[in-house]
Amino acid sequence: MIPEVPTLTGRFITLTPLDPVSDSPALFDISHTPGVPEALWRWMPAGPFADVEAMRQYFQNWQANPDVRAFTVRTLPDGQPVGSISLMSIRPPHGVAELGNIWYAPSVQRTKVNTEANFLLLRHCFETLGYRRMEWKCNALNAPSRQAALRLGYRFEGIFRQHMIVKGQNRDTAWFSIIDQEWAKTGQALAHWLYEDDSQALGSLTRLGEGTASSAP
Repeated sequence: MIPEVPTLTGRFITLTPLDPVSDSPALFDISHTPGVPEALWRWMPAGPFADVEAMRQYFQNWQANPDVRAFTVRTLPDGQPVGSISLMSIRPPHGVAELGNIWYAPSVQRTKVNTEANFLLLRHCFETLGYRRMEWKCNALNAPSRQAALRLGYRFEGIFRQHMIVKGQNRDTAWFSIIDQEWAKTGQALAHWLYEDDSQALGSLTRLGEGTASSAP
């Protein structure tokens, strides 16, 4: 049975289950300002959208997938929507899920927002649900997403060639994962960087769990 995931609250953000009707207007506004859509939606499976209604319909269809739990990311303390992240490809019998369909308004990119969103969902899946493996997948050409995965402590597993067609184009997919036996060290590194000391590059902290102190992107 696919688990229902509650609102998850951190220090910088809160993750609330995405409501297509009430959340779409604000999410559309922050993601369709002049100069934003092309870069923000380039690697996403859909978008940019013609209007709020088109985005609402997309979210509604996305939420209808039985193995998806989507969230609106809101900053604290104001509760303003700044993006979205999904728990997807959820496979409870195997204890496996993926974090994806992730995007943020330009105003919070390169902040702690995405790091904490991933941390909250990874912690929930590993520590509350008892999952064994969490995945991250992206277009193999999407260098920022690949760097983000490594920075967050995911390990690169390889390329699935001609994995799918997205927006009419071939997509080779880069696969990354964190497994349960790695989570204690990876989670500790994420929490340390988020809440105690961010003077050291996060990638160097998460890679310490692999037995190396070399810098990460």
